[in-house]
Amino acid sequence: MVPIEETMWRRRWLNALSEITSQSLKQALARLGDSIEDAPVVDPPSLRPTPANDNQLDFFVPALHDVPVKDGIGLMDIAVFRLSKKQTRKGDIIRYELPDATVEVAGGAHGMATIYDYDIVLMMISHLAEAMHRHRKGQAEMPSKTFRPHSSEVFKFCRAPYGGRQYEALEQALDRLQGTYIKIAASDRRKAVRRSGYFPLIAGATIVSRTDTGRIGTLEIMIPDWIYDGVAGHKVPEILTVNPDYFLIRKGLARFVYRLARKVAGSGEATYTFRTVHTRCGTTRQFKKFAHELRQLIAANDLPDYELVEEHGKEGPLLLIRHRKQLADQAAIPGFSRRTGTPGIPKLGPRKGNSSRKLSVQLSETWRTV
Repeated sequence: MVPIEETMWRRRWLNALSEITSQSLKQALARLGDSIEDAPVVDPPSLRPTPANDNQLDFFVPALHDVPVKDGIGLMDIAVFRLSKKQTRKGDIIRYELPDATVEVAGGAHGMATIYDYDIVLMMISHLAEAMHRHRKGQAEMPSKTFRPHSSEVFKFCRAPYGGRQYEALEQALDRLQGTYIKIAASDRRKAVRRSGYFPLIAGATIVSRTDTGRIGTLEIMIPDWIYDGVAGHKVPEILTVNPDYFLIRKGLARFVYRLARKVAGSGEATYTFRTVHTRCGTTRQFKKFAHELRQLIAANDLPDYELVEEHGKEGPLLLIRHRKQLADQAAIPGFSRRTGTPGIPKLGPRKGNSSRKLSVQLSETWRTV
């Protein structure tokens, strides 16, 4: 079926042609209209080009890490931020009903943090992980809960271009990050008691210095306890390595799907219903528009590390995520098909219930109660 908008514009085009008296001009414009109509629509790639300063080695850039879990709750399975830069309303709230817990993400006076603002949190986690690695090798002191980068280091780490607009965006991101927190309320099935914890994305931030032109110079970011404990409080830190090309992913949904893939698929594969991804990403878009955008991402199929495939399921369309290395290894096996999997190896299918991977909630003894 031809969309209503397309039919309307075609009608207007034909009406405009009918008013032209010159036959040669009318024929030329008609041919032009046909060529435009037949031209394929090419979506831009999922990854933006690397910035001009990307290869400069002015600063040390550690491996990119994220904290995937807090007390059994998969924080990379849900969006603890808005995916769009336009959805940063004051006092905004996202609510997730998980099997054993309710998770709320609340924005402050400056609005909710976005998935792009979260790049600063990723930088904070990555530098803390590197500092702990050096400490465990006896090469450095125990890292403090204060992270002190220069704005130039932030742009370099996040692979962002330098410019006046970037400094303004950095300050606005800090405003939103300081006001955004995660509330996790979980039930103890044995005691039927509901306990809640409040976890900010950052514990505070200060602009220590500015340049002569008034731009941000040095920052001081306080690392929240839950992130610090997850990285520094364990012999094996609760962190996952992330591909640095993640910062080049343009759209918020594409970034979320990559985070979902990294957490759940790992070096293998995982399957989610479109409905589950729609619910987990916290979008306010109607499902039909969301599904269209997700299918565009699947068609592009250019995310770092992972291949995306749409499959049919009993409860609607499915998103199959496969690690590209697994595909490369399996391709060498005789009889392997990218669609059906490897003979003799069970194919991962959709999970039962509302979520493709149920999240177990395990409250630790250090859970902060209110």
